[in-house]
Amino acid sequence: MSANAGESRPDPTPELTGAELRRWYWTLAELSVLARRMGLSAGGGKAALTDRLAAALDGLPQPAPARPARRAAGRQLAAPVDGDTVIPQGQRCSQVLREFFVREIGPAFRFDAFMRDYIADGAGHTLAEAVAHWHATRARAAEPQEVGAQFEFNRFLRDWHARHPDGARAEALAAWQAHRALPRD
Repeated sequence: MSANAGESRPDPTPELTGAELRRWYWTLAELSVLARRMGLSAGGGKAALTDRLAAALDGLPQPAPARPARRAAGRQLAAPVDGDTVIPQGQRCSQVLREFFVREIGPAFRFDAFMRDYIADGAGHTLAEAVAHWHATRARAAEPQEVGAQFEFNRFLRDWHARHPDGARAEALAAWQAHRALPRD
């Protein structure tokens, strides 16, 4: 944490520097308001918006947008489907697939990261292979998964509850409020 314990978080204004913006935790809503105030696009994820704002605050050129490669939409499966149904290119995790997997696997089925990735990258595989993949990944799915950097609140709560297993939600939220009020350095 900061050596300047008495520091308080500044207001998100165009007078900040890019470095100062990055020192503090901001919600996406706060960043979006600042972007609109500065005449910048408020679209995109929190990391991209922070990069855009920091560049503008420092008078630097805007960073190139980091657009993820889009998958071709392709045709989507329609009911009825069975284990021999082949996953087409661009298939999404749809209600048709959810109904099939719940019927085949049972009510414990969820589109977790392993299944979302399998469906997204599984063109040419059958739904029976997808069911086998679901069963094969249950041990790894039960392990704690890395929480993405964009989910700082979720990461904080998981870590806090690991350190305070008997802690109440209100205590965790108060700890989060105190944490986000501190600079990141």
